Amino acid sequence: MRIDSERLRLNFDRVTDISATKTGCTRFSYSKEDMKVRSILIEEMKSFGMEIKHDFAGNIRALYNPDHLQSKSVLIGSHIDTVMYGGKYDGLTGVLSSIEVVRQIHNNGIKLKHPVEIVIFAEEEGSNFGVTMIGSKFITGKIDESYLKKLHADNGMSAYDIISECGFLPFDADQPRIDSEHEMCMIELHVEQGGVLDSQKKRIGIVQAIAGMVTLQVTVEGTSNHAGTTPMSMRRDPVAASAMMIDKISGVPEKLKMDAAVTTVGKINVEPNGSNVIASKVVFNVDIRDVIEENIKEISDFIKELCKETATAKNVNVSIIKLGESNVVHMADRIVNTIEESAKQMNLPYIMMNSGAVHDNAMLNGIIETGMIFVPSIKGISHSFYEETEFEDIIEGAELLLETVIRLAK
Repeated sequence: MRIDSERLRLNFDRVTDISATKTGCTRFSYSKEDMKVRSILIEEMKSFGMEIKHDFAGNIRALYNPDHLQSKSVLIGSHIDTVMYGGKYDGLTGVLSSIEVVRQIHNNGIKLKHPVEIVIFAEEEGSNFGVTMIGSKFITGKIDESYLKKLHADNGMSAYDIISECGFLPFDADQPRIDSEHEMCMIELHVEQGGVLDSQKKRIGIVQAIAGMVTLQVTVEGTSNHAGTTPMSMRRDPVAASAMMIDKISGVPEKLKMDAAVTTVGKINVEPNGSNVIASKVVFNVDIRDVIEENIKEISDFIKELCKETATAKNVNVSIIKLGESNVVHMADRIVNTIEESAKQMNLPYIMMNSGAVHDNAMLNGIIETGMIFVPSIKGISHSFYEETEFEDIIEGAELLLETVIRLAK
């Protein structure tokens, strides 16, 4: 069964035109751009009979169940938020393709034994609060009201207040979550965000495991003073100390001989951030990932020790907290096999692979069965306005998702 590729292309154009920046796509969760896109997609899903609900975190749940089935739902979907100056396809590919999947099931009158539900997760990227997958963590009960009140954006507002201002449902501890009693499985279609598929000239990746991750927040404190009058020997400079820490952090995976591990520092705040002032404080986040659980802990412990050693050497103070984490996730054999059977039937060239990026899908692990389909990212570029995916590959991925959903839901 084919999807309407022209309509899918038009939907991409319509959504990616809505951006807070002219460069790339900037669409943070809970922003006016996010709310505008939500409105467009909700109206579209309503047009072919989907029942729409929100939860407090802003997750959208759209249920297709015209026959009022009481069986467990097959979940599909992804996210619509982006990083600053992000690409067109990260997250959005899974959402818009899922809408086309349900539309084709509806238009062709396909009878199902299980309802199909589209989930559009909020705040996957962590652009507002520095913590990823807020929506999927909330919808699976991994975070609660108190956590959202402790989490703050750069403007000082708590996640709880920002979400409340958007007008989502009042917080309710008994709000429905994703659970094994009501949902059967989740399949997420996504761009790879790496270069494996592109380099191997394969159109489809069937994901076997998703890397786990830990986000550390490192706070380095020194003494603020005049840049011109303070001798180098008398300085307690947190910027200089942080630079040394960050340089060492980038070499940790190689030092520990962990080939699949990666460490990244991509967010840094300096106070008071003046060109002629020795800073008083630096706060930076460390992103640690691997597909081996034990490696993540070892790297995390190693980084904590090297930061403490550097702080002592530079006569500054350092404190480290864990902002968030997700475990290594293995996809369900039954779902992986169903995706593979569908790909073989459609004569699609595919490979089995792991995901270095963490996805909302990972938060559902241990609750329901999960699976993921990847389509190529040209040159492996993502989280960038240079991100690109051949549209023909998106079409193939969407049609594989459609075939897989029909197999599971029938």
